[in-house]
Amino acid sequence: MKLVAITGSIGCGKTTLARQVKSLGYVVYDVDGWVRRLYNKKAFVKVVAGQFPEVAEAGGINKKKLRKIVFDNNEKLKKLENLIHPFLKQMLKEVIRNNCQRDVLVFLDVALLFEMKWDCYCDYVIVADAAYELQKKRVMERDHITADDFEKINSVQMNNSAKKLLADFVVDTDKPVNVLRAAAACIADRTKYVKRNCF
Repeated sequence: MKLVAITGSIGCGKTTLARQVKSLGYVVYDVDGWVRRLYNKKAFVKVVAGQFPEVAEAGGINKKKLRKIVFDNNEKLKKLENLIHPFLKQMLKEVIRNNCQRDVLVFLDVALLFEMKWDCYCDYVIVADAAYELQKKRVMERDHITADDFEKINSVQMNNSAKKLLADFVVDTDKPVNVLRAAAACIADRTKYVKRNCF
């Protein structure tokens, strides 16, 4: 197995690039999807409710209220991330255990790769990149937020310029879909299948 991460700051085209990789027939694990599914797990809900009792509702979590709390407070955002990341790491280890004896190329679509220090588990890292103004425009249009809100979100993430310095491959996502697909295919072709030790 060879594990390849696709990462990049918000609005840099990470998910678009991951979609093209998936269209080539590769397995792509969506870590944002893992986070969404966490809120259906009783153990996780219990942990979050214990730290943020004001968002606990009828055995679940009011995600809209929680998002508002952490969006306006970096300290509370870090507190929430410290609750989420151990659960995600267990999911990552499960992916590696399930695939480590297979000759496959597996991709991770993961925004906070470097922030969670997951790059040490990966054989290669692809960073999706876009010009800052395009990045901001994409996020404002997609999420219907103001420029100030974008700045708040972007400021708590690792700068994409720093991520590019740690990447094995950088893909400019301000390109037509067919060009992105060709770039993804080229990167996949440049890797060789290897076996990884299981956890």
